[in-house]
Amino acid sequence: MLTETACKKATVTGESYRLTDSLGLFLHVTPAGHKSWRMGYWFAKVKKRLVLGSYPAMTLAQAREARDEARKLVAAGTDPAVAKKQRDAARLINARATFKIVAENWLAEQRPRWNGKHAKNVQEALQRDIYPAIGSLPIAEVTKPIVVQLLKKIEARGAIETAKRQRQRIEEIFAHADALGYEVKNPADVRKALRPLTRGRWPALTDLADLRQMLLAVENVPSHPVTKLASRFIALTAVRPGVAQTVTWAELPDDNAAEPIWIIPAERMKLSKERKEQDVYDHHVPLARQAMEVLQTLRVLTGHSTFAFPSSLTMRRPISDSTVSKLYREAGYQGRHVPHGWRSSFSTIMNELANAAERPGDRVVVDLMLAHQQRGVEPIYNRAMYMPRRREIAQLWADMLLDGLPTPSTLLTLPRR
Repeated sequence: MLTETACKKATVTGESYRLTDSLGLFLHVTPAGHKSWRMGYWFAKVKKRLVLGSYPAMTLAQAREARDEARKLVAAGTDPAVAKKQRDAARLINARATFKIVAENWLAEQRPRWNGKHAKNVQEALQRDIYPAIGSLPIAEVTKPIVVQLLKKIEARGAIETAKRQRQRIEEIFAHADALGYEVKNPADVRKALRPLTRGRWPALTDLADLRQMLLAVENVPSHPVTKLASRFIALTAVRPGVAQTVTWAELPDDNAAEPIWIIPAERMKLSKERKEQDVYDHHVPLARQAMEVLQTLRVLTGHSTFAFPSSLTMRRPISDSTVSKLYREAGYQGRHVPHGWRSSFSTIMNELANAAERPGDRVVVDLMLAHQQRGVEPIYNRAMYMPRRREIAQLWADMLLDGLPTPSTLLTLPRR
């Protein structure tokens, strides 16, 4: 058997020769003095030879480990020479597949679904924040620490929301890489490492005329009709946007229901952990005629999906939190009204109406419709639903809000991206 000393002392003789170790391993020395580890083996009754690595970069001990691994492959019915070529090819492909190359491929696939302005904005954001940091790296070498460091630099300039959007884009690009067959793991699952958005009071319009004008403006922005229908559904129901955006068809009533009610499981509501586990805290949302029209129109588009409002990227996920918010910003309502603001709009307008009509009891009903938890002992024992009045208020709100607005089916024909 060989020793490291013997390997080091192997001299140039002007001819090729070998120094034999054991189990087929030998050190091959060329006429020029280059030394490499090789091994002979039999596979499918054919004698073969495999180059393991150069000496001294690969030591004697490492060469023996490589030989043993190759012998295990032979025993398992795999030709180690073929396995080595496959590994080398995969490394070459991954080395050539930089993050930027895969990201541009992802962008090219998304462009037919987006309008030109949105595609341009996404590309410029990647060029500004992402490509300078990781664009030239092989995509398989982009790690979580690298992504966190990149996103923290974006946060440091005060762009908290931008950092969150860029994280989501990186995640989608890695999902695309995985679909293409690259051996990658998503390094963008780092939500907890990012700073939360600090919000004060949600911007909200509280005048019916302004709200109608806003809906008209929003629904004329080129966008996917599912996004516009989600916006209208959030406005009509005044539920928290996250709950509406993630609703499944299984939760919603049939199109021909006489008195349609959307029952939201307690586990999806903003409740204590204890209450989330109790069916008695399921939230019942009476649906006005206009809300049902939204769902009937939506069913044509997404009735075959689990989610009523699926993402435009994949039917397996709901639209993201930022989808409707982005639509409002593009319509010119940044800082004036957000999806969550519909809850303030509904509460303000309906409470003012109740006060003018001298119906003080409606205040409790409006709070119930917003799923606000009342304080004190009474709500623990008083489980009254007040459903007839809740249904009346829901219909009154829908009639006032959508007075003069087109039917939901017209949203299918408006400009889209």
